[in-house]
Amino acid sequence: MKTSRLLSTIAFAFMMLVSFNVDAQKFSGLDKSPLDLAAFPNRGADKKIKVFYSRPQLKGRTVGKELATYGELWRTGANDATQIQFLSDAKFGDKTIKTGAYSLFTIPGEKEWTIILSSDVDNWATRGYKESNEVARITVPATKGTESLEAFSITFEESKTGTIMHMGWDTVRVAVPFTF
Repeated sequence: MKTSRLLSTIAFAFMMLVSFNVDAQKFSGLDKSPLDLAAFPNRGADKKIKVFYSRPQLKGRTVGKELATYGELWRTGANDATQIQFLSDAKFGDKTIKTGAYSLFTIPGEKEWTIILSSDVDNWATRGYKESNEVARITVPATKGTESLEAFSITFEESKTGTIMHMGWDTVRVAVPFTF
């Protein structure tokens, strides 16, 4: 009697283990707007800025109309609001930005974009955004590139005083300066 109960318990435990392993191997497909990371500097351990963002695709749509609508607050990517981390204090316009994590919002325009740093973090899209939680905002020119980018992209370039964060999508290009 004890042996059969022990065997039943072992069999049950084995079946549970097998069923958990089967479920653990069900992976989701690729995200339609994959998460990416841009950092400055790009290589090495001495990072000053990291940007975590999802990369929406054009798929035949137009920036300013169906995507990143001109004049409207945008999460600067897809899915969660884009998060920017400063690993050292930086200047953004005339404001000093303290080390920490912020959301990066934008208001796209045909000729210029407003770039907003907010203390609101861990938001889906623009939900949870409050103007009262803005840390800083600047306006930068929007230009046109010769190459069309299918996926929204962010990269950094070193400047004499710090770095320039370049954002591009389709032929739209925006350069955002940071000083260290």
